[in-house]
Amino acid sequence: QVQLVESGGGLVQAGGSLRLSCAASGSIFSINAMGWYRQAPGKQRELVARITSGGSTDYADSVKGRFTISRYNAKNTVYLQMNSLKPEDTAVYYCNAERKTMGPLIPYWGQGTQVTVSS
Repeated sequence: QVQLVESGGGLVQAGGSLRLSCAASGSIFSINAMGWYRQAPGKQRELVARITSGGSTDYADSVKGRFTISRYNAKNTVYLQMNSLKPEDTAVYYCNAERKTMGPLIPYWGQGTQVTVSS
């Protein structure tokens, strides 16, 4: 099992910045990758950014150049630095971890943190 605790959401004006944090505990040795997803009202959950245990990153086109994902392995924590925020970034942001098994990867989710960007 993997437990994820998020922090750092809030209300910010357009153009501002926020940093989200996600601390993992439990079977952290088995985590393959961690990432951030978001879900806006009436929309499907979508990948924002993802980072593997080897440090490879992947970003949604809509956030490239504005968001940066990083991982501090010593603290089992992943961060999402969000700059130049836009109203369309408003959503609930969920931390995700993929746990390796003998079979398929198993996803774990945090409780979600609200990010609201005002225009």
